[in-house]
Amino acid sequence: MDTITSPSHITGASSWAGVADGPLPDVQSPRTVAPQDARALSRQFFRRLAELEEGTPEYQYARNTLIELNMSLVRFAAGRFRHRADDVEDVVQVGMIGLIKSIDRFEVSREVEFTSFALPYIVGEIKRFFRDTTWAVHVPRRLQELRVELARAHEELSGRLDREPTVPELATLMNLSEREVTEARIASNAYTSTSLDAALSGEAGSDGETALSDFIGFEDDGIRLVEDFRTLAPLVAALSDRDRTILHLRFVEEATQAEIGERLGCSQMHVSRLLQRIVAGLRAGMLNDVLRVDTA
Repeated sequence: MDTITSPSHITGASSWAGVADGPLPDVQSPRTVAPQDARALSRQFFRRLAELEEGTPEYQYARNTLIELNMSLVRFAAGRFRHRADDVEDVVQVGMIGLIKSIDRFEVSREVEFTSFALPYIVGEIKRFFRDTTWAVHVPRRLQELRVELARAHEELSGRLDREPTVPELATLMNLSEREVTEARIASNAYTSTSLDAALSGEAGSDGETALSDFIGFEDDGIRLVEDFRTLAPLVAALSDRDRTILHLRFVEEATQAEIGERLGCSQMHVSRLLQRIVAGLRAGMLNDVLRVDTA
C-alpha cells in the first residue's frame, strides 16, 4: 500500500490516476491532503466503498477516510454562516452530519462530482440547525420559511418603491393572502429576544440609561374594578329604593348598621339581615353573568 503522511507526498491529482483501480492507499493524515488531491482520492475510495461489505474493517476505513478527506467542504459551508453563529465549531459539527449523510448516499455511477452532491446536504443541515435552534420562540416551520421570503420581498419592494411596502403589496408579490403576510410579520418578532435589562439607545433617564423594562406596563387592579362596576350597575338599578338606600348608607356614607336602623326605623339585627340578602343577591347575579360570558 502507498502511504501518505503529509501533503508534500502528493504532487497533484494526476498522481492517483494510475492507481485508481488498485488497492486503497494508507492515508495516515487525510485532513492534510490538498483539496484537489482529496477529490482524486475520494473517487478512488468511493469506487471501493461501493464494492466493500458494510461493517467490515475495510469498509469503515474507506468511509472514515472519505469523511476526513472532505472536511474542508464543511469548513467552506460553515464559513458562509459565520456572521450568524456564536460558535463556529457548533456549525461545523452540524455540517459534519450533512457530510456523513452525503457520503452514505453518494453513487459513483451517476458521474456527479461529489463536491456538487455534498454541499447541498451540508448547507441544508446547517440551515435546519439555525431554523430549529435560533428562534427565541418556536413557531411553525411554515412561518419560519415565510419569514425569509417576506424579508426578500420587503427588500425588493422597498428598493423599487422607495418607501415601506404595504401588506397588500407584499401579498401580491409573494402570491399570498394578506392574512398570511400578517402572520409572517408577527412570527418574525419571535426570531430574536431582548433582555428586559437591555439599555435602549437614544433614551436617557436620571442615571443616563433607560432599560426596556422601564417601558413595560403593569397590571392595573383598577381595570378589574371597572369590569365589576359595569356588571354590578344594572343589578343595583334593579333593586328596590329601600335596598339601594341601605347600600348607599353602608358602603358610600359608611354608616354603621345601628345608624342605618335608626334612620329607617328598624333594628340593627334587621338591617344586618337585609344587607346579607342584598349582597348575596348581587354576588349571585355577578357570578351568573360571568358564567354566561364563559359559556358563550
